[in-house]
Amino acid sequence: MRTLLAVGAAVLSLTAPAAVPTAVPAAWAVSLPERMADTGGGSQLITAEAPAAASTTGTVTWWDRRGGRWVRAGSASARFGANGLVEGAGRRQGTNTTPTGLYDLPYAFGNEAPPHGTVYRFAPVTERSWWCQDNDSRAYNRWVEGLPPDCRAAEAEHLVSYGSRYAHALVIGFNYRRPVRGRGAGIFLHVNGRGATAGCVSVPADAMRRILAWADPARRPHIAIGTHGGRTAITRY
Repeated sequence: MRTLLAVGAAVLSLTAPAAVPTAVPAAWAVSLPERMADTGGGSQLITAEAPAAASTTGTVTWWDRRGGRWVRAGSASARFGANGLVEGAGRRQGTNTTPTGLYDLPYAFGNEAPPHGTVYRFAPVTERSWWCQDNDSRAYNRWVEGLPPDCRAAEAEHLVSYGSRYAHALVIGFNYRRPVRGRGAGIFLHVNGRGATAGCVSVPADAMRRILAWADPARRPHIAIGTHGGRTAITRY
């Protein structure tokens, strides 16, 4: 979302009985989802916005559709890929970039119990839980319980080993429904680690808990990832 700055103060006339406010561009009063071409068709939306494509930090905001308008439900600082953001359709695996675009949120998972109030389908992580990222595997970009023979451990994430980073997470539907080999796998909204991510979006632990307690699959939430402006501008989705 572009920073909303006040344009001038109210103009006071010493002879007028009341203050006359300066005109404010109407677009500035419109929320980010209202300026988007597509929000996924549901009544919940998460926006993950960075200042520029090279940024590794930004803001995650979650929104509710109420009374015909989008209302902010919460907001938190966010981290992105170590090499910034890139168009999802052109992303390459292993580049440590976060894919921009509008995506669904298939399900949640975690190394800890789901937060109170969670209604999303929540998969508990076990010692056998892996996310396969092997381009040669039939399980590419999928959760598996027990590593398949055609998925190399070096090309997979052993989810339990990520500890607090995967205490709670939502799967982002990037390259998920019809995976394109080499585009990337295992893109999540999860808890912050020590710094930038390998391509996921991360937020503080408390924010992740609040998001999971808020998200309702019946309201078809999506996540829009992008920047303030340029080719990856979030408002184009």
